[in-house]
This record gives sequence, C-alpha cells and structure tokens, in this order.
Amino acid sequence: MNTRSKTRTCLWFESGGEEAARFYVTLLPDSRIESIYRREPDQPALVVDFTLGGAPYQILNGGPEVAQSAAVSVSVVTGDQAETDRLWDALTADGGKEGRCAWLTDRWGVSWQIVPRALIDSLMSDDRAAAERAFQVMLTMNKVDVARVEAAFRGG
Repeated sequence: MNTRSKTRTCLWFESGGEEAARFYVTLLPDSRIESIYRREPDQPALVVDFTLGGAPYQILNGGPEVAQSAAVSVSVVTGDQAETDRLWDALTADGGKEGRCAWLTDRWGVSWQIVPRALIDSLMSDDRAAAERAFQVMLTMNKVDVARVEAAFRGG
C-alpha cells in the first residue's frame, strides 16, 4: 500500500474494480497496483489500492447500492494534443461515452476530465478577453482541441 499519503480517493464499483484498476495504471506514468484484498483467494477483489499518476486511489467492489456519478471525477492534465487524444481514446473505448468540455465517462461509469495544460493556461490568463474567447470555444467541444483553444485565445 502507498503509505506516503494518509488519504486516498475511494471509488465505489458494483464489480470489475480490479480490471478497471489494472487498466487505469497503464494510462499514466507513476501508476501501479499497490495491493489487492480478497475475502477468499478464489473470490474477486473486494478492495484494490493503486497509485494513478502519483495520486493514491482505492476501488471498493461494494455492489449495486451506490452508482458512479459525475459528482466525483478523475481530472488529468495533459501536456499536448497527442496525450489528450491517447487518454481520451483509451477511456472512451469499449463502451465509454464522450461528454462536453473535456468530460467523459469510461466503460465502468467513472467520470474523467482530460484537460490540456494549454486550456488551463488560457483560462487562467490575466488577459480576461482572451481567456473568455478560449472558454467560449471550449464550450463547443467534447474532447479539447488544443489548436482551436490557442487560436481562440490569440483572437483567431
């Protein structure tokens, strides 16, 4: 278990948490499975502790009582369009669904935000008119197109 942090985000799954965690750790550097707890050796995992991009997470296969919701999402800041595309494509594959403005839901129902650094930098700019142009173009997108955000920011 990753003991560097006293806290971790716990995601409630109906089932399939181990499969999801094993997939998630392939997406980002500094990711790994930390531990898997099974009530019996031949049973599915009940709890999977893992690190995703350096942040500690836990999946609890708790059954159908609680559903995933967009109220909790995993937000990933990407360095460029290629990383944005790679993560977006991987997470929407096999039943995932695109959302608006950098949001998506993966095949397990977990919400993600795949946010290019260029969008964050544009929105946080002191040039409020340029930031608003970047914001307005972002509102027209599902997956963020870095070139379009940058062009809007520049006024093009």
